[in-house]
Amino acid sequence: MASLRLIWQCMFSPKLYRMYGDGRLQGMSYEPSHLEKWGDRVIESISLMWGISLYTSPFIATFLYRRGYLLIDGVISMVKVLTGVGVIIAASYCMRGLARSQNPMYITFLTALQAARRDLNKDTKKALAKYDFDFSAWPVEFKWSDIQSEETLHRLCVEQQQTRSTFDRIVSLPLQLICYVVAHTFGIKLAYPGSSSILQMFLFEPLLQGRSKLVEENDAVRYKLQTRDGNNIDTMFVDQRGKHLHGNTLVICCEGNAGFYEIGIMVTPIEAGYSVFGWNHPGFGGSTGVPFPDQETKGIDAVIQFAINNLKFRAENIVLFGWSIGGYSASWAAMNYPEIKGVILDATFDDILPLALPIMPKSWGPLVRMTIRNYINLNIYEQLSKYPGPIHLIRRTEDEIICTDKSDSSSNRGNNLLLKLLKYRYPLIVDDESLPVIHEWLRMDSERYSSLWNKYNVSEDLCTASLISYVNDHSNSYPMLIGENYNSEMKISLSLFLANKYMSNFKSSHCTPLPANLFRLPWEVLPDIEYLKVDMS
Repeated sequence: MASLRLIWQCMFSPKLYRMYGDGRLQGMSYEPSHLEKWGDRVIESISLMWGISLYTSPFIATFLYRRGYLLIDGVISMVKVLTGVGVIIAASYCMRGLARSQNPMYITFLTALQAARRDLNKDTKKALAKYDFDFSAWPVEFKWSDIQSEETLHRLCVEQQQTRSTFDRIVSLPLQLICYVVAHTFGIKLAYPGSSSILQMFLFEPLLQGRSKLVEENDAVRYKLQTRDGNNIDTMFVDQRGKHLHGNTLVICCEGNAGFYEIGIMVTPIEAGYSVFGWNHPGFGGSTGVPFPDQETKGIDAVIQFAINNLKFRAENIVLFGWSIGGYSASWAAMNYPEIKGVILDATFDDILPLALPIMPKSWGPLVRMTIRNYINLNIYEQLSKYPGPIHLIRRTEDEIICTDKSDSSSNRGNNLLLKLLKYRYPLIVDDESLPVIHEWLRMDSERYSSLWNKYNVSEDLCTASLISYVNDHSNSYPMLIGENYNSEMKISLSLFLANKYMSNFKSSHCTPLPANLFRLPWEVLPDIEYLKVDMS
């Protein structure tokens, strides 16, 4: 018979889901007894009803008042009901604790968890990493405060310019209040549906299977990181150093608005042979918090600090890989860590506002605009323009999500991101003469690019040589003032060359996994003494 102390510990210990397999043993799911299942089901059901009642409390209170249940007799009856519910909950916890204390697999897991909580070291972490369980009980392995030199380090932030007068601000106070309520209720859920507990409930099994595959097939290791604002971030690391040619480069993956590292974009760089670090947005999976921009940026900040200080990757060997809305956290990190190796953005947009306006009633325009700009201002281009390193954009030619007009692929906001980036980085090349040709290039299929290149005599060798010649004479910092004396033909030729280097196409819809053969590091111009100076005027 288990001791009362052990039963008490098992009553409040975390749920166990799986014991991972390794090269010798096959993984297996944890099978609770009928008694434990019953106890869990009752506790979870009552917890769910309590959560719903908190959200609907004003309506419930009104109903009870009208029925007279808030009078003395009604209150006494309610107390009796609540007492009965309390007895049921207590009995359920007792049954769960007793059942777990009789299960050898659970006791072995609980022993490993308690040892890791007392002293988290290499051995206790290895023992704990064999299990998949409720992540809230996982010990924190990295805290922002552990990096003393980073605690007060200033972070760049792109703020929306406010040009309204004081009078206008006072008049708009009611609208501002409505915007706050919208953003903090259904607004953030629309922007990040993956933070919905209902969606995560339906995805529980796929997420569990995804974690199991990462651990058992790719030797992934799970970590819990604590951010500057106290959120805990659920992460997974696949170390391929010494195993593959690209293993010394770390790819940090930033998922989409309904993406999780368990079933997201990690698979692409893993198959391409890179070391990979995945993390879940605040409020996704085992991560705590809500995915508002300030929490998103603190999340990716902690991830990069952990990669540099604990995983021992140099910033120069880190690549940021963002898919869809993940381009926001990736571009913020690039802006604040300009020394990183590069940024790859797949199916990403320039700004969320043009995507939000068409899906809402036109009469809601001012509300949508103020809500986005004040609370969910995902201005990817503004951040990306402040990153001085190499960038690669991947455009989904059949993308149905980031098009403002679902029937017109030319409305893909990835086009806008490319055009803004090129105009900023090469202002004398991408001008009124070359822009119409780039628009033409964006409307064409990849198979027809050669005809456009032949029409404007695009020479890769000549374009490369001219860029390197400029970098040798000046620098590779942006904006590059190359092309002051170029004629129209050379501007068009170089602009097509640059567009092709910065963006590649993938014939697919928004959510199709990116094949590993399309995952490549961004192109960049480097000084090279072997190239002669080229005059393209």
